[in-house]
Amino acid sequence: MSEIKFEIVEQLGVISENDKGWKKELNLVSWNEREPKYDLRDWNDTHEKMGKGITLSKEEAKKLMNILKDKI
Repeated sequence: MSEIKFEIVEQLGVISENDKGWKKELNLVSWNEREPKYDLRDWNDTHEKMGKGITLSKEEAKKLMNILKDKI
């Protein structure tokens, strides 16, 4: 299995932190040297290990924001 390359281009914010110190973060991440996307997932303190998450394009993030704005 090939290694996944990533670069956190911008840390946008921490949503929560669990008992083990992992943080659910919203970041702008470039995966495998591609265009950065909005990324929501758990990270350890050093950003070397990550949990499962989701990535969204700018358009998808805007749609999600509008859905949440109407529901919350």
